[in-house]
Amino acid sequence: MASFSCSSRVCVLSLPIFSLSCCVCFVILNEKGRMGKGGMMTWSNHATQGYDGSVARCWKMGGGGNGLGVWPGMRQLCLRKSLLYGLMRLLSTPFKTLRTAGRTLKVAQFCSVSNTSSTLQIELVPCLKDNYAYLLHDVDTGTVGVVDPSEAVPVIDALSRKNRNLTYILNTHHHHDHTGGNAELKARYGAKVIGSGIDKDRIPGIDIVLKDGDKWMFAGHEVVVIETPGHTRGHISFYFPGSGAIFTGDTLFSLSCGKLFEGTPEQMHSSLSKIMSLPDETNIYCGHEYTLSNSKFALSIEPKNEVLQSYATHVAHLRSKGLPTIPTTLKMEKMCNPFLRTSSPEIRKSLKITATADDSEALGIIREAKDNF
Repeated sequence: MASFSCSSRVCVLSLPIFSLSCCVCFVILNEKGRMGKGGMMTWSNHATQGYDGSVARCWKMGGGGNGLGVWPGMRQLCLRKSLLYGLMRLLSTPFKTLRTAGRTLKVAQFCSVSNTSSTLQIELVPCLKDNYAYLLHDVDTGTVGVVDPSEAVPVIDALSRKNRNLTYILNTHHHHDHTGGNAELKARYGAKVIGSGIDKDRIPGIDIVLKDGDKWMFAGHEVVVIETPGHTRGHISFYFPGSGAIFTGDTLFSLSCGKLFEGTPEQMHSSLSKIMSLPDETNIYCGHEYTLSNSKFALSIEPKNEVLQSYATHVAHLRSKGLPTIPTTLKMEKMCNPFLRTSSPEIRKSLKITATADDSEALGIIREAKDNF
């Protein structure tokens, strides 16, 4: 269980560190930090990205002062002399544990601190055998959406637990394991269904059609629509730039990409290139929990990739405990995902891809090898 504690100058979010699936974030106020009205603290939300893609929430006291986000590297932390000895004792044990583990697993390669003022909450909802739907909740307005509801019941249960209504249904593509819950959810909540104009005849109950480059507003959050064909001809991804999140459906998975049911290697390479152009810190929310099996294929064609080796070990640990590996980060995928590494000499040598083959041709060969793995 996570625990939260604070003094007048230091706030600490302590999370279990045995798996390193989350990172510890410390926020220290500068001299301008103040108490809010009535002696109450004011807070702003910040996200801490773990190397497995998990997000730990950190909080920064408001009141005009700028907080300093401190990562587990001990040399970055300067404790004020006025801190109580007891508090130092409290912090010392998790610091030492995380620092030692960091040296062993090279945590710095996997972790990043992302400060965001976004009020968007994202909740993962497992569906069917290995699908993920995602509930989106805007804290300010209470607006709720769901991305790719494979089935209605798990989504209804998640909404009921928090007594929430459903305003929007966002579909990345028309496949039934991404739209199977549309009709029941729309009938129950009156939610509007949003999807690609190319798939307007294949997405059940569609109300709002979007195309590449459209900017749609979810409550106060801008959503950029990116056409990402390859898996299907009408596939789109939903990018929330203010929250640093993209919902990629079956275009990009952790350590893989979607099968080319209706597209070509050239289309998939173009789609992945669009996603790769986003900031490295972008969180990737994909449609399936395939990461463990994907890691085995990735290692088979790039076995000397040390970052991939470490990530695969971590993925196996998470899955052994029934924990999700999603979200991942774009930075991690660039370092490990073979479909984003089509120029890798080791991958090309493993699959006998000629030096003259372009990246699209290489992607096609990698996809064929993955299909037959």
